Amino acid sequence: MIAAPLVALALAGIAAAAPAVPTQPSATNPQCTFWQGVRDRFINEIFLGVCAQDVHSMVRISFHDAIGFSLHSEKGGGADGSMIKFQDIELKFPANEGVDFIVSFLQPFADDVGISYGDAIMFGTAVGLSLCPGAPRLPAFVGRPDATRAAPDKTVPEPQDDLTTIFARMADAGFTPTELVHLLASHSMASQAGVDPSPDLLGAPFDSTPFDFDSQVFLEVMLRANSFPAGGSGPNIGEDQSPLPGEFRLLSDRLFARDSRTSCAWQENALNQTAMATNFAAAFKKLSLLGQDVSKLTDCSELIGTPPPAKNAQAFFPAGTNHDLIEQACATQLFPTTLSTVAGRATPIPVVQLQDCPTCPTFKRRA
Repeated sequence: MIAAPLVALALAGIAAAAPAVPTQPSATNPQCTFWQGVRDRFINEIFLGVCAQDVHSMVRISFHDAIGFSLHSEKGGGADGSMIKFQDIELKFPANEGVDFIVSFLQPFADDVGISYGDAIMFGTAVGLSLCPGAPRLPAFVGRPDATRAAPDKTVPEPQDDLTTIFARMADAGFTPTELVHLLASHSMASQAGVDPSPDLLGAPFDSTPFDFDSQVFLEVMLRANSFPAGGSGPNIGEDQSPLPGEFRLLSDRLFARDSRTSCAWQENALNQTAMATNFAAAFKKLSLLGQDVSKLTDCSELIGTPPPAKNAQAFFPAGTNHDLIEQACATQLFPTTLSTVAGRATPIPVVQLQDCPTCPTFKRRA
């Protein structure tokens, strides 16, 4: 969610397995019947039926697009698809480097299906996360009009920004520091591509379980770090040392986990998978409606399938780590000593493959 570029083609590394897509719910609201077909096309043509890099790219663009909004001044229209409509402007902003990858899929897809870019981003994100183990079932409102203006630069926080600046920008859009931590659950499936420009670190994951929407990223960011990833050029602007070989850590994540304004919310997410997912869903709903008149939208949440259950009910200490490495910051609750620890020595975490979209070149653009 905090800025980090992507590129189009995959490198060698771990890839998500392709489980059978469960049967999806049918529309009962006649206004959602059309969107049932849109959902199925998203699953089959954009996500290829799996929770992988394209899902995280959708979550990322949903934040970058919607946060172009202000309660107090002119900073864009919020969740309106301006990042696609005005891509010639917004994709040039440093914080949006790499978003062009998913835009190159979404624009022709939305044009072919016949939906607005704002709906493509927000509805598509809800559909994508329904494929991810541990994710919440997200609300899905549709009917957003096309964006009428570009968002300005500097609306998306970056990992090198100081926390007071980040919190001020989020408050300007209507979010508390705690709600920001809730949105950062998206980092549970994130990987880097641009903070460190080294080819060997393209797709270096933020935690040891990059295909699960789980609490691991919150626990692992709390661990005392010891080195920058091998094969990289660290330290880079916005990068911090990490505790596991192959794992990448953003500087801002380390600070969120240790700052008195956010450390307890961060620790709660590390210790409670259910609360983490529930809190993310509430924050995402708020994000998805920024700048919109909800009375003019249609709630098609009934179309979003139930995500697979989390593979682990609780976070654990990966091999090579233990409770002694926790850097306690929350002043009101000690980190418990009851979490399980994987035996053995730490092994490098492979990079995440980036997905291609083989059907995307066949999409027809609207005149």
